[in-house]
Amino acid sequence: MAGTPPDFTEHTLSSRTVYRGQLLHVLEDRVSLPDGRATTREYVRHPGAVMIAALADGGQVLLERQFRYALQGHFYELPAGKMEPGEDPFATAQRELAEETGYRAEHWRHLATLHPCLGYSDERIELYFARGLSHVGHARDDEEFLEVLLTPLAEALQWVKGGRITDIKTMIGLMWAEKIVNGEW
Repeated sequence: MAGTPPDFTEHTLSSRTVYRGQLLHVLEDRVSLPDGRATTREYVRHPGAVMIAALADGGQVLLERQFRYALQGHFYELPAGKMEPGEDPFATAQRELAEETGYRAEHWRHLATLHPCLGYSDERIELYFARGLSHVGHARDDEEFLEVLLTPLAEALQWVKGGRITDIKTMIGLMWAEKIVNGEW
């Protein structure tokens, strides 16, 4: 790639809130395109989240099975949760792991920042890898119902391959964990 890449930046002309809920803030902006024309952009503001690929000493990964209303079904996922305003992502990861699963981890590693819906949302997910687990008992929110499973990493990856795990962030976290366990990353 030679030279400077073209600048395709769009500039905000106006912005209005379409919806503001407890979790999501939906906006509609008028923007100017690089060629000077104007168009509309609809997008979702999200507070950000964390996800933890937590590995027990026996090579088992912590998974959660919970009902997801939007899709009207039960799904297997890595532990995750949204950041509170001003909360450090690492503190969120530690809090969410303990609250949801009842486990604390001795060793932590930040792996990546994911943007799962960059076409229509500013959501970011900070992905962590955790080891040295000890069970301390969960402290779930009143409206949080889930099952915690310790599943061999190889089996969880088979669940990805077979379509039992369809959550993209969980797929990425499991595949990243496999690379770490195999000494590749």
